[in-house]
Amino acid sequence: MIDRYTRPEMGNIWTLDNRFRAWLEVEIAVCEAWHRLGVIDAESMQTIRDKADFETDRILEIEQVTRHDVIAFLTAVEEKVGPAARFIHLGCTSSDIVDTANGLLLVRAGELIVKGFERLLDVIGKVAHANKGRLCMGRTHGIHAEPTSFGLKMACFHAEFQRHLARFKDALEGIRVGKISGAVGTYAFLSPEMEAIALDLIGLKVDPVSTQIIQRDRHAHYFTSLALAAGGVERLCVELRHLQRTEVLEAEEGFAKGQKGSSAMPHKKNPISAENMTGLARLIRTNALASMENMALWHERDISHSSVERVIMPDSTILMDYVLHRLANLVENLRIIPENMDRNLAMSYGLFYSQRVLLTLVESGMARQEAYVMVQRCAMQSWETHRPFPDIVRADADISSRIDAATLDALFDPSYYLRHEDTIFRRVFA
Repeated sequence: MIDRYTRPEMGNIWTLDNRFRAWLEVEIAVCEAWHRLGVIDAESMQTIRDKADFETDRILEIEQVTRHDVIAFLTAVEEKVGPAARFIHLGCTSSDIVDTANGLLLVRAGELIVKGFERLLDVIGKVAHANKGRLCMGRTHGIHAEPTSFGLKMACFHAEFQRHLARFKDALEGIRVGKISGAVGTYAFLSPEMEAIALDLIGLKVDPVSTQIIQRDRHAHYFTSLALAAGGVERLCVELRHLQRTEVLEAEEGFAKGQKGSSAMPHKKNPISAENMTGLARLIRTNALASMENMALWHERDISHSSVERVIMPDSTILMDYVLHRLANLVENLRIIPENMDRNLAMSYGLFYSQRVLLTLVESGMARQEAYVMVQRCAMQSWETHRPFPDIVRADADISSRIDAATLDALFDPSYYLRHEDTIFRRVFA
């Protein structure tokens, strides 16, 4: 099932080989900066450009001895470069390379996630516009409330995902930083000028102040923005799961030819995609908690955050990318069932008109609580007798003495509930 939605572009970012490639990209940028400042001669710099490379298996082999991944990486690169490798990692500490490379990887992953948000917004927007004016029952507490439209339901989700995208873009800019400031961030063997040149070469901004690491509130912002978006994913999925219930069935997931819903019951068509994404949203939110736990480290650094990030960086970004595209597919192929929306509107015998009657009685001069009791009496009679609420209201002497027949007829027009739909759509899709 997952293979149909897995996107290799995201997975490739987090391969071990690509992680080392990002390290090398940072190391070469640092060398280029030193070269521009006259520290590395032209011949040595050209050698570094031409020969700096590695074999992942060789790094892992060396790491079995060194028990230090960055040293193993540097050793493998030195074997390729030769004497000019003495300039590689000049003045740097491991976190200069690892944190800056992680910034690169998170930005690249984030740019793919932005595309996922944009695709989902496009799909939701199309469904919203296609169902503008399509009356359906609005529910509060799971109970019939007043009519809305399916277009408005989807417009609400569109507005929410606009906010999720805006928050994530802000977090993406927050993580678009690097640090080449040395062991505790003081530039003792480096220089701010060199750092600025190196980071500009790889498209990152300078973290204004760092210790041995970039501070983890930036990462927490990134992962909590994903967690909030995952909450939005779950909210939409829960709505679609409810709408697919047999008793409701106003919409359902696409069901492919040959697809099976149950090993035991051939009739089943289950909301499996929405359920799957509901579960994955929980995992994305859990990882956000881990990112916040990473913020408080000892003094200028410890490495308690590192083991966590090796898991949550690939997992959360891959999952978010996967979920956004799978949700877009779900919404794009959603089967809307208008006849069931009409059926469900009729199930409560027009009781949703109760507030219109209540307010009209109040406008006639009746005290609100007195009017409430009067309308509620009619509503309960409708429930108990299964008679249409408008008929009971018309037959009620107390109400008909205050509201004439023509006004009552006008009260029972369902299009009234969508009279401001255009305004809402303009606000959402402007």
